[in-house]
Amino acid sequence: MAAAFKKAGKSRQREHRERSQPASRKNLGILEKKKDYKLRANDYHKKRNALQALRRKAEEKNPDEFYYKMTRVQLQDGVHIIKKQEEETTLEQQKLMKTQDLKYIEMKRVAEVKKIERLKSELHLLEAEGKQPNKHTFFFDTKKEVQRFDIATHLNTAPELVGRVYNRPTLETLRKETVRGATTQGQLKKLARQRKSQYSLLKQRIERERKMFVIAQKLQTRKDLLDKAHKVKLKKETVNQPAIYKFQFRRKR
Repeated sequence: MAAAFKKAGKSRQREHRERSQPASRKNLGILEKKKDYKLRANDYHKKRNALQALRRKAEEKNPDEFYYKMTRVQLQDGVHIIKKQEEETTLEQQKLMKTQDLKYIEMKRVAEVKKIERLKSELHLLEAEGKQPNKHTFFFDTKKEVQRFDIATHLNTAPELVGRVYNRPTLETLRKETVRGATTQGQLKKLARQRKSQYSLLKQRIERERKMFVIAQKLQTRKDLLDKAHKVKLKKETVNQPAIYKFQFRRKR
């Protein structure tokens, strides 16, 4: 009950209000209240303390002091900017290393190696379209021989088959057997497109196998680091290679 009477008594209390600007000082604007003064005073003290701290830091600065962060910072237009460090792992590598183990990565890498070997065995005799063509140099003693030179006669094959870099039969073979494979221009273009597609696939598989190999190495390095033996870091980890450590030699029993 006492609390209720106390609250009821407060409702009849006189309202204490801050005085307004006197009429004689109306030309000076609105009278500053205490809350306005506090804001102004706090802002002043904050700036003063910041200037004092900077002044003290400049007075106490040691010209010979060194911090390791200085090696990664450079001054640009009066502002210290930290140099962007090279990425150690890509997003794809992080996902695989967090979700898969070493045995799975190694299994996928070996599968890619087998696919690469199979593709190479199919394409090792073919020349990819767009690649730098191989050169076949012929040597002659006189200029007359150069003028009389006929590549089809020299290679002992039909003129239509001179452009082939593989499966180029001689005239004797052509007399005994018929030409196998593509002979028309359309068929040759189709084969060239197929070769290009196969080489593109081979390139993708080689790149995938390389990435798998790097991830496997990084996982193996993290596994080796669990050993409590003393180790020294020789090279930092990059996107294309794991960190290299030198471990303390242990004599085997």
